[in-house]
Order: sequence, then C-alpha cells, then structure tokens
Amino acid sequence: MAGDRGRSAASQVFLALVATMSVVALLTAGILLLESQRSARAEAERVTQAVAQTIAHAPEVVGALAEDRDSASARLQPFASEVMADARVDFVTVMDVDGIRITHRDPDEIGRRYLGSIPPRPEMLTEQFTGTLGPSLRTIVPVEADGILRGWVSVGVTVDTVAASVLPRLAAAGGIGAALVSAGIVGAVLARRFTRRVAGDLPAGAIRDTLASAESLRTLGDALRAQTHEHGNRLHAAVALLELGRTDEAIELLSASAQQSQSLVDRVAARTAGDATVGALLLGKTAQAAERGIDLVVEIAPDAPASVLAPVDQVALVGNLLDNALDAAASAPAPRWVRVRLDRGIDDDLIVEVVDSGSGVPEALRERVFERGFSTKPAGVEGRGVGLALARSVVESAGGTLEILPDTPTTFRVVLPAEAP
Repeated sequence: MAGDRGRSAASQVFLALVATMSVVALLTAGILLLESQRSARAEAERVTQAVAQTIAHAPEVVGALAEDRDSASARLQPFASEVMADARVDFVTVMDVDGIRITHRDPDEIGRRYLGSIPPRPEMLTEQFTGTLGPSLRTIVPVEADGILRGWVSVGVTVDTVAASVLPRLAAAGGIGAALVSAGIVGAVLARRFTRRVAGDLPAGAIRDTLASAESLRTLGDALRAQTHEHGNRLHAAVALLELGRTDEAIELLSASAQQSQSLVDRVAARTAGDATVGALLLGKTAQAAERGIDLVVEIAPDAPASVLAPVDQVALVGNLLDNALDAAASAPAPRWVRVRLDRGIDDDLIVEVVDSGSGVPEALRERVFERGFSTKPAGVEGRGVGLALARSVVESAGGTLEILPDTPTTFRVVLPAEAP
C-alpha cells in the first residue's frame, strides 16, 4: 500500500492502462476461443450430416443392402474407405436394419453391433457418443428404398479431430490478444509520457493535494472578496452618514456589522476543538451569501470534534459544498437560504451538513454529481465538474463518507471519523 502511495501518477496511469488492456485481451482471446470451438463443432456436425445423407441416397449403397451381409460388406467396405479419405471424416459405418455393421474403419469390427443411438423411427440423428474410436460427433441416417427401411449409415469425426481443427484458430486468437496487449502498452507509454509532462513525477495523492490547495485558494479568495466588498459598502455608508452629521446611525451601522461577525466568531471559538480556518471561511461566505441575497445560517455545536482533515482539505471540502449550495439557492425563488451545521456524531465523529433552498438534485443524478467532469451548471463555469468530485475524494481519503440525503430540502452530509485511518 505504501508503495502505491509513493508511485507517481504517471506510473499509476501506465500500470492501470496495461492492466486494463491485458484483461481486455484475455477476455477477447477467450471469447474467440469459445466461438472457435462452437464453430468447429457446428462445422463437424454439418459435414457428418451432409456426408451421411449423400451415402444413404447413393444407388450402390441401397443396392448392396438388398444383398446378404457378406456380399454387401465386400462391395461397400472399399466404397466407405474412399469416402473417408475424400470427405476427411474419421469413420463411415454402414449397417443393416438390426444395427449390425457392414462396413467399419477397423475391419475386425465388421459383423458386430453398432455402438451408438439408433432412432426408433427412420429419421436423422446427430449426437456425441463414445464408440470404438473414442468420443466422436456422429450422424446416423436411414437408408430407404420404396419407403422400406434397408439399413443405416453413420458418419462421424472424433472429438480429437474437432479439437485439432481449433488449433489454427487458437493461434489466431492468441495473435489478436497479443496485438491488443501491444497496443495497450503503446497507449500506456504515450499516456504516461503525457501525464509525466503535466504532473512530473508527483504521486497521485500530491496532485490531489495540489488541486485541493487551488480550490481552497479559490473559495477563500471569493469569500474574502465578498467580505471586503461588504465591509467597503458599509464603511462608505458610515462615512456618508458621518458627513451628514448622522453620527448615531453611522455607529449603529458599524456596530451591527461588527456584532454579526463577532457572533459567528464566538460560535466558532466556543468549540472545544475550534478550527480557525473553517471559521474564517464561514465569515467570508456569510458576506458572499449576503451579497447574493441569500441568508446563510451557521449552526456549530460547542462539542463538535476537530476535523481529521488538513486545513487545506477542510477549506476545499466546506468551501465547495457551500459554493454548490449558494449556486443552488441563488437560482431558486425567495426565500433563499443555506444552512451549515457542524455537530458531534454518536461515534464521536464530525458531522457536517450543508442544506440549501434550491430545487434539489434529481435522484438519477445523486451519484453522478460526484463524478469528475460532470456538472449541472452551464458549460464554461469555472471549476466545472471538479468541486464535488474533489470534496468526495478528500472525504474518502480520510475514511469518511459524503452523500446526498434522500429527503428535502437538498442536504449534503459529511461524516468524518474521529481519527484518520
């Protein structure tokens, strides 16, 4: 496990692609082999049926079966040997109506009873049966003259012969599999080269941390910009009131702003394991929400445990969930609100819930929204398809869970363990 964490992202991409193509190659070769076996068996059945029917209708066979067994055997044994050579079948057995062999590949078997199924009525039958030559695929066909049954013809190929016919196809399947593996290796090398050009020799975890840092800076920057903008507006308003001589109103305006910020600071500080980073983020997001006409309510339990996440990951997680909730609430009709709750779970884990007044996430998309590259926002939105995927990655790397609750309003619920795994 430690080796996987230290391996570069480029190497992981290479190994993943090679493994994937190897599995694909094995599956493809296996499917081709099974299809070859099925095809070879079907072809063997067609050949035995065609040859048996041809022999059963041959005039010399019909005529010979009207004679005694010895005469019929003398006439048909050379004929059967010639057919076996020309049609490339393993045996041609002609027998009388009682199933006594008149011809056979082994002359010593002539005069003995046929080993195999004989239909109760004059009809063709194809089966696999173990006879004197071992397991074989065989077809037995009735020989009739003027509607009277004169005897039977059985033509077959051994299972070994069928298996031997698959060998060339097996080589072809192996060649195709090898070609797929080679193509996969070439693709993996190119992918590794491209990944290394972008990410160098950084491990995948380091790349995720870098992305989390970038997302943290983005969401903190947005929050601080909104907070600065809000304070600037209030300061300008206060200065204007002072210039108009309305000192009491200016003091009241500035006091209300300070009290609002101080209230949130007090709630963050009241936690036995308070987190200044998340507190600063929430202060900024409160201003950002007010700027967009959204009421942001923060509920922090005094005994909420500290997060096992690094500060950068905490900001990436909470910031992305808040950004997503603010966007959802902003697009919904009034009243627009977002509620954030931090609490202690029954197993002393940290519970983080972000609830918004938006229109909700359709049930069919509740898992897809966590896929990297997927977004319900219009194309071109900054960070499109990254935030929620990154948030879940951060949570799962710490052994926690992130899900959308089935209830309404829309609730994203994070559960982080008391200690990192």
